Amino acid sequence: MDDSSTPRGDNRAKIIDVAARLLQEQGPAGVTTRGVAQGAGVQAPTIYRLFGDKDGLLESVAEHVMANYVSAKAAVVAAASADGVDPLDDMRGGWRSQVDFGIANPALFRLLSDPDRVNGSPAAESGRRVLEARVHRLALAGRLRVSEQRAVAMIQAAGTGAIQTLLSTQLATAVAFRAVTPHLEALSAAERRMLTEWVDRAIDDAQRSAADRQSGDRSDDASPRPQE
Repeated sequence: MDDSSTPRGDNRAKIIDVAARLLQEQGPAGVTTRGVAQGAGVQAPTIYRLFGDKDGLLESVAEHVMANYVSAKAAVVAAASADGVDPLDDMRGGWRSQVDFGIANPALFRLLSDPDRVNGSPAAESGRRVLEARVHRLALAGRLRVSEQRAVAMIQAAGTGAIQTLLSTQLATAVAFRAVTPHLEALSAAERRMLTEWVDRAIDDAQRSAADRQSGDRSDDASPRPQE
């Protein structure tokens, strides 16, 4: 039964929206029962009743955000097909969009990279169908040298690997840039100070995110579940 128009549905939507924001801003460790409850204006037992536990909440958040993203991708593919956009250009655009999404949502990307989550995810399956549609257009244009199934698997694996590599090298790149910032003579002293401050902030955020990933599941939800 669709309860999206009921108070229960309203609470569920508010909780997911707040948890999605916390996940993007602070990583999994930032998605605490207390923080989500306060942000959504509900009591903590409501979260447990609707989602079971933190893992259930994170799965719902990942599914929600991914479903919205895939819906937008599907619309782009449909428009590209209707407008006769070159299928290779469409594939390139899809690749850039996927990488940008992963970089902008690192915590969500890592959740969705877990095979146990992906295998049961309707949104992930829809995303695969979007990729299959793009690959099929390439095949119809005679621009594939492998089977469509193999091409989909290769593109999917390469995309996941590219995003993981970019996420893992961001901190090292920021630290290297910080080392040369004081020596950028083309900038004024005030500009160098401001740039240094921004880079330091980026490094702090990256280090905090790395720490969150290591302790992600050790949040306040490790405490006993409250009784209703």
